[in-house]
Amino acid sequence: MGKRLPNKEEVMNCALCKHGVTKPGQTTVTLQRGDTTVIVKQVPAEVCDTCGEYYLADEVTSTVLEKAEAAVRSGAEVQILRFAA
Repeated sequence: MGKRLPNKEEVMNCALCKHGVTKPGQTTVTLQRGDTTVIVKQVPAEVCDTCGEYYLADEVTSTVLEKAEAAVRSGAEVQILRFAA
């Protein structure tokens, strides 16, 4: 038997560097709005093995944005959070 060809979902080439392949991992996301900076650590992502660019799933993006919005509403200047689904 020959090798199984990977699904398109299993392999994604990096859109930024065009050379790397993304792999499951974690990243730190930093967002700013006005005077508020929100840093979310340990965010699950697909991370390029060449340049480090990351790609978030839709549901992960929603969670990160909800956390950032809550920080803005609270008037925080800097907030550092750990991702939790």
